[in-house]
Amino acid sequence: MLERFKVPPDIAVKVQEDALRDTVTSVFRKMGLEESDCALGADVMVKADLRGVETHGVSNMLRSYVKGYNEGSINPRPNWKVLRETPATANIDSDRGLGTVIAPKAMEIAIEKAKNVGVGMVTIRNGRHLGMASYHAMMALEHDMIGLCMTSCPPSVLPTFGAEPRMGTNPIALAAPADKEPPFVFDAATSTVAGNKLGLARRLGNDLAGGWVADSDGVPIMDDVPPPVPGYEGKATSFLLPVGSTREMGSHKGYGLACIVDILGGVLSGGGFGMNPGRPNFGHYVAAYSVEAFMDTGEFKRTMDEWIHMLESTKPAKGHDRVLYPGRPEAEEEAKRKVEGIPLHPEVIEWFQDICGELSLPYTLT
Repeated sequence: MLERFKVPPDIAVKVQEDALRDTVTSVFRKMGLEESDCALGADVMVKADLRGVETHGVSNMLRSYVKGYNEGSINPRPNWKVLRETPATANIDSDRGLGTVIAPKAMEIAIEKAKNVGVGMVTIRNGRHLGMASYHAMMALEHDMIGLCMTSCPPSVLPTFGAEPRMGTNPIALAAPADKEPPFVFDAATSTVAGNKLGLARRLGNDLAGGWVADSDGVPIMDDVPPPVPGYEGKATSFLLPVGSTREMGSHKGYGLACIVDILGGVLSGGGFGMNPGRPNFGHYVAAYSVEAFMDTGEFKRTMDEWIHMLESTKPAKGHDRVLYPGRPEAEEEAKRKVEGIPLHPEVIEWFQDICGELSLPYTLT
């Protein structure tokens, strides 16, 4: 994650993984979830914070989930069901269940199908936010499989040449196992910046980088600007740009990738797409690919190590110490935070104190 999104060390409050996990579990319990779902939802969120993906950890998303449960837009005890199924595929109606709880169950179905026929793909309609997409993709790793996850989100991103949001941030995550190296884990929005990162920037009082948002006429703002600007205050994430920012810089590629996610995660689920029915609905897609169905697993993982070494042995550009690959920074951050604790902004700590008091829960983070 870019430095501008990180909590400054001089104000960060370090909390331990177990304490954070227990608190989040307790909050979910108060929302009326089944006990196993409380622990699962907490695991998805804390894993995001451990890996430094704070946009989808407790700082931003837990308060959003609590709000959704209290308003009734998220169902704490969904009667989710499989609507269609073949040996390799399934389609699930989530019954407004939180994606952080339903998506892992869908991935378990995909993994089981991949064990049987080599691949497993599951679509989810009538869903809600699923948290860090790579969590669900990484579930395949322990089975020597490649995992894929994408989610069709409510609109917040302008199409190329558009002045109205039509696509969601529509992230794509893929995880592939390696042998001795940390697995390859790619997880990114198809917009230039994830919508939740605007919230982090706002909390920290940092400028927005050029190419992140457009003005109200759909014209990309290409200079760094301090808040407030369109797409930052007011219509929170309504003017985000697709990856590439402008047509000349390749925004049609980010736009096209977002369209692919809308098709696979939205239209194919039978539940519409990001724009229709819109917030708070999400459509999800998870898949598992058994490496052994395509080649020898050991050879694949050794070749992945060779490929990773090839990338990391690249001569670094001036001003940089090394070349990284997707998954390495997150693995290093997780190892560090497991020992040193997870840094949270004081405003987040205050929210935890308030919500624990409101729900009559003991506050044990600090």
